[in-house]
Amino acid sequence: MQAYTIRITRASRNGRSRTRRKENTMNQRRFPRPAVRGAHRDLDRNRPQGKDPSERPQGKDPSERPQGKDPSERPQGKDPSGRPQGKDPSGRPQGGTKTPPARPDDPGAGEATLQPGLKPVLELLERDPGTIDTVFVRKGRKGADTDRILDLARAAGVRFSLVDDAFLERLYSGRHQGAIARLFAAGFHDPADLLEKACDAPLPLLLALDQVQDPGNAGTLARTLYAMGGAGLLVPRHNGVYLGAAAARVSAGALGKLPVAKVANLGQALDEAEKAGFTLYGAWSGPGPDPSRIADAFTFIPRLPAVLVLGGEDAGLRPHIAKRCASLVRIPLAREFDSLNVAQAGAIIIGAFAARGDRAAR
Repeated sequence: MQAYTIRITRASRNGRSRTRRKENTMNQRRFPRPAVRGAHRDLDRNRPQGKDPSERPQGKDPSERPQGKDPSERPQGKDPSGRPQGKDPSGRPQGGTKTPPARPDDPGAGEATLQPGLKPVLELLERDPGTIDTVFVRKGRKGADTDRILDLARAAGVRFSLVDDAFLERLYSGRHQGAIARLFAAGFHDPADLLEKACDAPLPLLLALDQVQDPGNAGTLARTLYAMGGAGLLVPRHNGVYLGAAAARVSAGALGKLPVAKVANLGQALDEAEKAGFTLYGAWSGPGPDPSRIADAFTFIPRLPAVLVLGGEDAGLRPHIAKRCASLVRIPLAREFDSLNVAQAGAIIIGAFAARGDRAAR
């Protein structure tokens, strides 16, 4: 039962209004409460007053769909997952995805093959130092094993680096005892052996990488050199590219078959190659320091055996390396363009050596 009040206003004889109140009650039809525990409210109180609860809004058929849009239609410019078109599922723009730098502790990134632990690193240095790229040792660590590791690395010409705990933890998250060896699975060759056996290759050409840093570029160059019959790679020990799994993957297996030598000093290694009868060439772009030393990549006649030196991605050949080269090979571009990257330029020049190499002058 619900009570309500009605105000009735009437004009009196003297012109003044009189108001009287009339209270009334009406019986309203009550609906059964919902058979749900905790539902304490009457459904009538949730419905707007003055309307029949059974009535549907006039003018619209609830079975009708809104006009002008089909709910089965997908919004334009988006795929079914709701992502904007023009991006892949990772959210990167298509057509120019950039590979993020790989973390050393991420095996899926293809960057590091590691041997952690003091004893394992020590045994590896004693048994097979040629498979080690770099040894990382905790800075300030003292002990007989640590001293022995550093002594063996110096004796074998293996690069070592003293680093802090944070670096080692990023490199390897497990137990490492303050020593980790980063490996080159194929193993390094002795530079003297590489020079001696180079003339036995179908193309007696060695490729020297002067501070090339990108494993992708190194892997591409190794793949091209091996396919063209090249003799091997020379890589500097310091500021040289790491030929790990990323480079091996790009090389399509060529790094496992192509001899690679790591040298302590690239300038001295080039001097030794020149004494052994190798002609030194450097890849060059832009005007040369001496026009008489510039050779056109499409017309020059190379002399073999030879060493072709490729400079780093940013600075190119270092001056003291460029001055050791008998000729600087430049690729003439048919259009105005910045430059080719080191892997593209190297592939073109390696092809020129393979096409016009004077093999009679070995």
